[in-house]
Amino acid sequence: MDQLSETAVKAIADLAHQADVVTINIDPPEVAGLPKSIPILLDSTNGQARSVKSLFDEWRQKPDRKVGTAIVNTLESFIDLVDRHKTEHSAIFADIDWKKPSLTGVIDYHDIASDGPANNGKHRVHYPFPLSEEWQTWVKFNGEPMGQSEFAEFIEDRIAELATPHEAEEIDWKEKLGGRVAHPNEIFTLSRGLKVNAETRVVNQVTLASGEAQITFEEEHKDQNGQKLNVPSLFIIRLPPFFRGEAVRIPVRLRYRVKAGALVWFYQLYRPDQYITEEVERSLLRAEAATELPTFQGKPEMSA
Repeated sequence: MDQLSETAVKAIADLAHQADVVTINIDPPEVAGLPKSIPILLDSTNGQARSVKSLFDEWRQKPDRKVGTAIVNTLESFIDLVDRHKTEHSAIFADIDWKKPSLTGVIDYHDIASDGPANNGKHRVHYPFPLSEEWQTWVKFNGEPMGQSEFAEFIEDRIAELATPHEAEEIDWKEKLGGRVAHPNEIFTLSRGLKVNAETRVVNQVTLASGEAQITFEEEHKDQNGQKLNVPSLFIIRLPPFFRGEAVRIPVRLRYRVKAGALVWFYQLYRPDQYITEEVERSLLRAEAATELPTFQGKPEMSA
């Protein structure tokens, strides 16, 4: 026991003696996590016992153990901080939920031995993958129905994220998903035509052999260029899923429904989860190699 602890114990004992309260030590049974001896205050007038831990904690110059979760903004910081605090029992977990992916390093994880003692699991390093604003917007409205004008404005606002399909992509995605892959100018023309005909009723819709559709309206029956509106079944977007990350090319299905003569639009990203999962798995391998710690896919136990 250091000098500060001895002084504190003596001060408590002196106060206890003056107040008809005595300090005693209890030797608890051999239970994992308990010290060999526990000091308590015993009121000699009514026999009530009280812990002295809170009295000691008031005098602590340092916490009794490391607790808390550090939030880092980059994978490099995650690796460096985990490596700085790691013990032989530390572990890293990867949550591959594609909408909220993350890495969590549990520094005070349980003993690696199967019959080893449990640890607190309260000292952690957490890295929530920073999803880009562009990605979050497309995911937010994925599969969500939009009115005709609303959808047209959405497309115009995201026009910079539309990509021209490569020849190989056009062939590949047509075989996999069916239908023709549209070029950005076609999608833009579609959006302009939808705005022109926002207040008119759909009177005819035809599915062509190419997989695209043609729509005509009750008034004029033409878009601003004097042509029927052609609706492609697919288009490509190019954007980085992660902030300051590399851009990926994602096929998007274009769908619509006619309800009481009005168009309701929605789009469907094709397998957006795979791009996130692949990046999380690559990052997990990097963290494993750099820290030399065991890694797991999932979430650690909730700390008590």
